[in-house]
Amino acid sequence: MRSPVSIRLRALAAIVAGAVLAAPLSAKAPDASPFSVNPDIPVALLVDADTGQVLFERGASRRFVPASVTKVMTLYTAFEMIEDGELDLKQSLTVSPEAWRQWRGKGSTMFLNAGDRVGLPDLLTGIATVSANDASFVLAQGASGSVENWTAQMNAKARAIGMTQSHFATPNGWPDEGRTFTSAGDLATLARALYREHPRSVARFIGRAQFRYGGITQSNRDPMLGEVDGADGLKTGYTNQAGYTYLGSAKRGEQRLIVVIAGSPRSADRAKAARDLIEWGFADFERREIFADGAVVGAARVQNGSHRRVDLVTDRPVAINLPQGAGESLAMTIRYDGPLRAPFPAGAAIATLEITAPGIAPARVPLFAGHSVEKANWLDRIVNAVARWLG
Repeated sequence: MRSPVSIRLRALAAIVAGAVLAAPLSAKAPDASPFSVNPDIPVALLVDADTGQVLFERGASRRFVPASVTKVMTLYTAFEMIEDGELDLKQSLTVSPEAWRQWRGKGSTMFLNAGDRVGLPDLLTGIATVSANDASFVLAQGASGSVENWTAQMNAKARAIGMTQSHFATPNGWPDEGRTFTSAGDLATLARALYREHPRSVARFIGRAQFRYGGITQSNRDPMLGEVDGADGLKTGYTNQAGYTYLGSAKRGEQRLIVVIAGSPRSADRAKAARDLIEWGFADFERREIFADGAVVGAARVQNGSHRRVDLVTDRPVAINLPQGAGESLAMTIRYDGPLRAPFPAGAAIATLEITAPGIAPARVPLFAGHSVEKANWLDRIVNAVARWLG
């Protein structure tokens, strides 16, 4: 039976290199934070998009109704289908009579009419920019045949990226008696996957100040766009049940931060909390570079393989956020379920680097096999046995 293996490392005083993507969020930020969020807001979260490091947390695992923030999951699902060749940006989808009857003038809308042929780029832009309920339904129905098929895909995609506290029963977040729910931690996981896996689609469809369709121009209600340097989306939400919710992001230099606000009683409170929290994150934390892209961080033991050990490498620069003025006392631990069993290819994600420092939440970074390891042949087994005997 394999057991978890930990290798303890000490960080050097000289800090070198940049940023990498971590495992799903699980760590809590320190309870004693110099920043405070309006106590009327039950859920607030600030994370580093690259490492998943939690900079501020209140109620990150608390489940809530996401309202129109649900549409970020719809966008992610569509971007995945485009990437996989299941959707084509050149195609158009037809507004069915059902879609028109159900969503005509209902909440935020693109004012689509029955029988309209709408280009996929317009649907995606309408969903992202003006939170179009009708466009979400048309996309779900046209791309998957039914809303039920679409939401099944949404949930499968959510599970695949590590969203463990979410379920989607609607493509647009319209109230559905609580069948659609999520958590701040899961929304941050979704946003990180969106920026990591679909940067071109994000740049094309998300973060527009306004959208004009059918002779009607509508503005984006994102509270950070045009107000926070580097802000580029993502989505607001509101229903009587959910309150005012927001998932947003901003990037300055190499640092991207993601903010989640949920359950705010007022729109103005949501906007202020999001802006203040993300500005605090950029102002009060310093990005410290640790490892370069492709750096060998350590090695892991291999069982029944053509090699007894495999180098553990980064797939991009690695960094951590430290409070301004903090010292350079870092600790790093490599964790893997070992010994590793061959075979596995070069580039396989096989371990995690956990980086900690006093007073902050840890950052967790995936590590990859530096070379492929085949299953041991008879000669490899003899060599491995002799090596074990010699110690």
